[in-house]
Amino acid sequence: MATPTTLTEYNQLGFQIIGAAMAVQDEFGFGLLEEIYREAFVMELLQRNIGVKSEQQINVYYKGMPIGKHYRLDLLVEDAIIVELKAVESLHPKHFSQLNTYLKTADKKLGYLINFHTYPLKNGIHRVINGYF
Repeated sequence: MATPTTLTEYNQLGFQIIGAAMAVQDEFGFGLLEEIYREAFVMELLQRNIGVKSEQQINVYYKGMPIGKHYRLDLLVEDAIIVELKAVESLHPKHFSQLNTYLKTADKKLGYLINFHTYPLKNGIHRVINGYF
């Protein structure tokens, strides 16, 4: 699959990401550690021929200069969509701030915050947009 450039392509890729997440939860249910979900999710995306990088490091810059801070994204899908995974009883505003920070510092337009501890999973999937398409 190619890196999305249009809103339609982003939506199509997002639909595939959500489908892969649901397949993982169908297999494991909820209550496991985040790392297990992440590894299974990567496998599921790759089986669907979707490019994914796990634990991708991003550096933070201020006016073009590195500030010495970096973050590790849970997943970067097709070099375009950041997916932050959780396996917690309930999401906290800091989880959304974390994803927003990643989107802005990595200069990506779209992210998903997915909490695998939620059943049904659709209630634990949150789409976060950085700017406008």
